[in-house]
Amino acid sequence: MEQWNERLHDFIWGPYMIGAFLLTGIYFSIGTKFFQFRGFFTWMKYTFGTMKGEVEEEKDGKSITQFQSLCTALAGTLGTGNIAGVATAITAGGAGAIFWMWISSIFGMMTNFAEKTLGILYRYKGEDGEWVGGPMVYMERGLHAKGLAISFAFLCILASFGMGNMTQAHSVSEAIQVSFGGNELVIGIILSILLALVILGGIGRIASVTEKLIPIVAIGYTVGSVCVLIRCHENILPAFFSIIEGAFSVKAVGGGVLGYGMKKAIMVGISRGIFSNEAGLGSSVIVHSASNVKSPVIQGFWGIQEVFLDTIVMCTLTALVILTSGVYDGTKEIDGMMLTTKAFAVVFGSRGGRFISVAVVIFGFATLIGWSYYGVKCVEYLFGKKWTVLYQGIYCGVTVIGCTMELTTVWNFADNMNGLLAIPNLIAILLLSKHVFAEINNFERRERGKG
Repeated sequence: MEQWNERLHDFIWGPYMIGAFLLTGIYFSIGTKFFQFRGFFTWMKYTFGTMKGEVEEEKDGKSITQFQSLCTALAGTLGTGNIAGVATAITAGGAGAIFWMWISSIFGMMTNFAEKTLGILYRYKGEDGEWVGGPMVYMERGLHAKGLAISFAFLCILASFGMGNMTQAHSVSEAIQVSFGGNELVIGIILSILLALVILGGIGRIASVTEKLIPIVAIGYTVGSVCVLIRCHENILPAFFSIIEGAFSVKAVGGGVLGYGMKKAIMVGISRGIFSNEAGLGSSVIVHSASNVKSPVIQGFWGIQEVFLDTIVMCTLTALVILTSGVYDGTKEIDGMMLTTKAFAVVFGSRGGRFISVAVVIFGFATLIGWSYYGVKCVEYLFGKKWTVLYQGIYCGVTVIGCTMELTTVWNFADNMNGLLAIPNLIAILLLSKHVFAEINNFERRERGKG
């Protein structure tokens, strides 16, 4: 089974899939005239810069706030990808992998914008008054492709068990054991109980928890990273040089294959970037569709912000901490979590390990919460509300399995589900791209009219 998993991984994350992600992001960047750059102050204004009453909101009592939708989406993306995933990218693809992670996120911003815009454009109210939205909805209502919608929902459920659950649960268990001790089975059981207490409360409780957890842990991790960078400030510029140099290295390695180093950096960097921010997967559209915003474009701005915070800010901080601290020597003998821990130990000493462990535990738990909601909505779409409790029970049970499962198998399974999930979503957003371009053109026309 592991061999089959590895072969599928190599096929899915080959050059064709990587190219599909990049080309989709480039297409939406060109179609919006590179709005992620020229519209920087606009999307900042309508996200964190928005004043109360400036954006039209739904007043139905069934929605969550735009900030809550961002926090819940970030709960699904901020996790081991930002700590262990970045370190793994560096050890596997060299410092240059970080450059390609940036590239994937820059273009991924507009892929994410397109997804969130379509999510609001095609969502609808269910019988209980709650919003029903996500890629499966714009596939069905926009493309009239029910089969594509069903395939996405099914794959999203599988992905929720992989990327959203087992990878996070395993990292949480490992972090607790390394710093505080404990039995992996006991950790898994306790974790699943805590998870159940949150997710059984529905989107209201999930959003309430994530809007408190995510800002606290993100700020704490940022402050810790800045402390390391201040201590190692003389290495910051050389670290950037090593990233650029490694990104375009064409020296021969191993059997003398010229350009292998650059190819490896590209493949690892882009795949890790996608794993971290999920742009192109469509998963976080599900929670963004529950936002109280009225304008599809404004929710699209929150999608841009999501990728910006996840990869450009958080992943870059981790990369610089590793590269400036001197703990990375170009070898591949150390795993990602340990590499990041050693980097923080430069400033915090033995407390660095506990600092990273606490961050991983909170990030990982938040991801477990966020992805449970994605899975629930897909189960509702396919089978109806009566099956959601069964799914939630299985989801909590899988958490225990993730805590005790072998790491390589978990990561490969998660990566495979990511790649498969992206296929129907990328097809859908490309076919519906004219609606995305029309929405942003109309929005900018109205903005010019205000001026």
